[in-house]
Amino acid sequence: MLFLHDVWVNWFEGEENGYNVCHFHEWRKDDSVELLDQVPLFRVNSVLFHYIENDLSELPQGLLKDAFQKAYIRKNHERIQLDYCFVVTDGEGILAVDTIGYSIPVRKSRLIPRQEQLVYEMIKEVEAEEYTYEAEILEKEFHILSPSPSQMNGLTRKERQLKQLLFMALDQLQSTKNAAEVKYWYTEWNPSMYETIQDLSFEDVWQKLYNETVSGWSPKHMILTENLIKGQPFFEKLWDMEHESKVN
Repeated sequence: MLFLHDVWVNWFEGEENGYNVCHFHEWRKDDSVELLDQVPLFRVNSVLFHYIENDLSELPQGLLKDAFQKAYIRKNHERIQLDYCFVVTDGEGILAVDTIGYSIPVRKSRLIPRQEQLVYEMIKEVEAEEYTYEAEILEKEFHILSPSPSQMNGLTRKERQLKQLLFMALDQLQSTKNAAEVKYWYTEWNPSMYETIQDLSFEDVWQKLYNETVSGWSPKHMILTENLIKGQPFFEKLWDMEHESKVN
């Protein structure tokens, strides 16, 4: 069995999409970075790797058994054993996982570049372990509150977070079924269409707004998001947190 030592991890908890498990260059000063004293390393096939990276479903029992109590974290000069913590790679992507005692990948982290390089060197001659699954790995379905990677490609951590906030606000807007309100917001986004949308239904206007905001990120997206969330304390707090955070 392969082991890594002195591994810095920055856990992202409850993230089902790999694009929200940030790479080292996007770690922030206020992130909680921890040191794994020892952690087992497994090479798996790409299907299983992407399943672990982009889902919160049951992990193969064989993988959990192989990882059981093999990892230790160092906290305040103490060496604490972890039940199911491991690093997994398919030879391209690399991910640290901690189930915090469950059988799903609750916490995920990328590694620092030096450790990633070490992983590539260690697994160069190693065959992928074949683990059997309790259930079939299905094609993942994306939706407005879990956007597809293609909708997040090329965006910074801050932009991804703000875009997800925009989608949360649009989802809330959809639940109102208020035609006048959605026409107002669509006109804010695309003033030249004011006349055109007056006779359209709520759903048609909302769909146009969603279709036109779903790609990319721009100052126009930023303005729409800021205006949409005004007066909503939860959304405003998320907005403020993104604007106050600093990258290392």
